[in-house]
Amino acid sequence: MAWQQAPVAPNQQQPGPTGGGGYASYVPGYQPVAAAASPRRALRGWLVTGLLVAGFTIAGLALAAYFGAALGVITALLALLLAAIPLGIVVPTFLWLDRFEAEPRRYLIVAFLWGALVASLLAALFNTGAMLVIQAATDPASAMATTATVVAPVVEESLKGLIVLLIWRLRRREFDGIVDGMVYAGIAAAGFAFTENIQYLGQAYAAGGQEMLAATFVGRGVMSPFAHPMFTCLTGIGIGVAATARSGLARVVAPVVGWALAVTAHGLWNLSAVTGGAGLLVGYFLVGVPVFVGYAVLVIWARRREGRIIGKYLSQYADAGWLSPSEVVMLASMGHRREARVWAKSSSGSAGLASMRQFQDAASELGLLRHRMYHQSADARALDTERQLLDTMTLARRSFLGTTVR
Repeated sequence: MAWQQAPVAPNQQQPGPTGGGGYASYVPGYQPVAAAASPRRALRGWLVTGLLVAGFTIAGLALAAYFGAALGVITALLALLLAAIPLGIVVPTFLWLDRFEAEPRRYLIVAFLWGALVASLLAALFNTGAMLVIQAATDPASAMATTATVVAPVVEESLKGLIVLLIWRLRRREFDGIVDGMVYAGIAAAGFAFTENIQYLGQAYAAGGQEMLAATFVGRGVMSPFAHPMFTCLTGIGIGVAATARSGLARVVAPVVGWALAVTAHGLWNLSAVTGGAGLLVGYFLVGVPVFVGYAVLVIWARRREGRIIGKYLSQYADAGWLSPSEVVMLASMGHRREARVWAKSSSGSAGLASMRQFQDAASELGLLRHRMYHQSADARALDTERQLLDTMTLARRSFLGTTVR
């Protein structure tokens, strides 16, 4: 297939690695072609945006009305402020993971709002309904325990993981593998945990005042802020594996396995919380802490792996003359990328810095696109996208090198 062929070498009017400050520069005469915007695609984008805004607004108003009625306005606002604090740790962690090839902000915002508004609202409805049904057949204590350990993990992990699945299926060009799956899953789960924390913190304050509020905040915001993201990241990893899998069977099985692991981990965590006392401490220190350490190692490994993939597949463009070897080395290392941005800013000011960032982002997308092309998991527009990314790199390079088109 054409996707498995090596990158086409530049023609005589196109760039070749000519050195110049450690970066390849394009010879004069090559004119990148801007992609024409599709009116139909623009209209579709506006319609989707309108539907999302309407849906999120309705869900947000419903949650606001519920919290206002159940907790009171003052208590709900206090809980909201405290629930926002863990976001200052969780969200930056996933943005750090996403540094090599940053996902579009609009998709990250959609993932967060989905978790905070839609998934949390639907989960509350499903969980409450299930508990009432179980309670009719058993007793309140058994119904609560069954809902927490069986129903809630299935419902919540399904709803949180759904947005990751939708982004992969509907926006494949923006989904490159494991890291993207973890990032979207983590951001959605952070939104979900934010809304859930408002409820738990508000209920704690209403029931036990400042002491119970402080204890709940320590338990949920300090000791386990990554609980929901860790669970849902398992689903994200499964979808990420499917995004680059050659086998059709793997594309079906991997997300299911990831989801099943997320549900299992969530259920075990809730089980330790339901048992309370010693069971909670044992579950936290013998299960929660080691799992978190493993999760941290996985995050670091995934980020480094993405850098290696980018370097591996960009080397093909260096062989074809689109990049210099020094550029490939720079693009495969976050440290070298920072050095390149410093150099661009000192040489060409803020415009040079912006161009270097654009060059690095386009190159990352290009390397990951070539990775998907190699695994036959890219979409039908992969070759057009490849050309657009090469054109973007051409213009960005000219800007930070200060060259002009003649």
